[in-house]
Amino acid sequence: RELFATRHLDENCIFLKSIIQYSLGHHCTMTDPPQKKLTVSLLDYGAGNVRSVRNAITSLGYPLVDITSPSQIPSADVIIFPGVGSFHSAMQVLQSRGYDSALKDYLKNGDKPYLGICLGMQTLFESSEETDESGHLCSGAPLKGLGVIPGKVVKFDETKRSVPHIGWNGTVRHQQSRAMRYLDEHAHEENGEEVYFVHSYYAPLGEENREWVLTRTTYEGQEFISSVQRGCVVATQFHPEKSGVTGLNFIKGFLESVEDGTLAQTTPLPTNPTAHTTLVKRIVVALDVRSNDHGDLVVTKGDQYDVRESDESNGTSTGRGGVRNLGKPVALASRYYQEGADEIAFLNITSFRQGVIEDMPMLQVLEEASKGIFVPLTVGGGIRSYVDKESGKTYSALEVASRYFRAGADKVSIGSDAVHAAEDYYISNHTKTGETSIESISQVYGVQAVVISIDPKRVYLTSPTSVSPSTLSPNIQHTVVTLPPSQTGPNGEQYCWYQCTVKGGREPRDICAISVAKAAEALGAGEIMLNCIDMDGQCNGFDLALMKAVRGAVSIPVIASSGAGKEEHFREVFEETGVQAALAAGMFHRKEVEIVDVKRCLERSGIKARISGN
Repeated sequence: RELFATRHLDENCIFLKSIIQYSLGHHCTMTDPPQKKLTVSLLDYGAGNVRSVRNAITSLGYPLVDITSPSQIPSADVIIFPGVGSFHSAMQVLQSRGYDSALKDYLKNGDKPYLGICLGMQTLFESSEETDESGHLCSGAPLKGLGVIPGKVVKFDETKRSVPHIGWNGTVRHQQSRAMRYLDEHAHEENGEEVYFVHSYYAPLGEENREWVLTRTTYEGQEFISSVQRGCVVATQFHPEKSGVTGLNFIKGFLESVEDGTLAQTTPLPTNPTAHTTLVKRIVVALDVRSNDHGDLVVTKGDQYDVRESDESNGTSTGRGGVRNLGKPVALASRYYQEGADEIAFLNITSFRQGVIEDMPMLQVLEEASKGIFVPLTVGGGIRSYVDKESGKTYSALEVASRYFRAGADKVSIGSDAVHAAEDYYISNHTKTGETSIESISQVYGVQAVVISIDPKRVYLTSPTSVSPSTLSPNIQHTVVTLPPSQTGPNGEQYCWYQCTVKGGREPRDICAISVAKAAEALGAGEIMLNCIDMDGQCNGFDLALMKAVRGAVSIPVIASSGAGKEEHFREVFEETGVQAALAAGMFHRKEVEIVDVKRCLERSGIKARISGN
């Protein structure tokens, strides 16, 4: 206390920064990281969230320049290529700007430092079956890549596992590399040092590329190449910039190996064919963000979607008191990152002021949060087309999403717009127009970037045959679900269907949650965030019947949301429904339950979780 009381403000900031750096695994110093002599050249082709890569590099003290011309490539000290989105989009940009030829020349001898991330690895292969030359899903000849590594990138079999592969998984090493000097060689054998993946396509291991394999990973029985290295050329399928301290340490080891000239010093390791990795269950923390009555952005939490305190000033509870204020968005998100959250979701639960897209308040939240949070960030709310009242200009949903991605978001969550898109999909007899927000965003950024947030409420039934048909289209069928004895209706009803709502739960639509989920998957969504208005804020557990019904209807991952109140609720939803992730908000905001306690509960039950934290 005396230290903080006597130092000047700027000295306090330096001291606090040193504490933060220490907690992130950096050297604890009283100054900013010393500037390195090595300059990193970043190949940013304009797709996805590259801000976190920039922040990771600069946090380690390395100066950064953007590659804006092919002429910069031959003389670069080191190139980092963080590819995000679709294979076609990436190759199209590389070819149209002349980067492909320059990169091939740079990489051909393997003696120039390169780090590719995600698509930055996949484009090194000969081809991908993701898209053909026209950008459509491949049905003929696969689209050619840079051809540096032998082999073809293929899609996971969605009949055998959920696709995309989203979440934290381990790695098994095939080589000893100086780039991995700060990582535990045996991390796959026990929890710790998992890294973050998000992809639908993978590079298979084969004899033709075996000498390239740095690590391999297992996803529900399918082995794939998770990183490569040959000479000074390194690339990862996982996202180190989204893998917490483990990922930062990988980038640090890579850049230090470039600096000291040891990057190419690799040694083959004996490989154990029986060693496999496991995709762990994710714990997602949601921050419901809105403006309070004073115009400040705050994190709040609703009770069945009502975020206002009860107003009992007149002796009666009206529920129209002030907005519950549980803290500032960036500060709370930073706390959850340090406590081990696997993902963080910022959900804009009300419409902020309409204005120029560059002035959206949520953009500022994302930009600040991404400076020190190196796990995936999702943003939801307002992902739709809108007209700027001041200029009259119309912004498409793709433009809105693009700005969110550039501000630091890894995924966007679409709510009301997805329900309307699903309705139109069924009314038009399953027609894909290519113009919905789901389709337009996923075509550019990949299906893994699009999350659909569904807000249903129960419509109780006395029998499974008493459901009324949808008035919207005969193609829409309301799926009737049998409720468990502990979650029956107010009059003992054992059946219900889950009616979707829009506008933050205020407007019901004549379509069920299962129908919306199936349509969203068909249109190009990569994940479902499944809420339940009836369970929201009740702390009685997730709606298991709903989770199980949707999980069984789609092949894409499902995030369970609404109702968590204790550690056991997470174990219950994972064991009984098969969802890949579970989300909570209020219990973490109020510190009733710690994230690490949830994960330890899962581990005690034999459910893999990422315990190492951030």
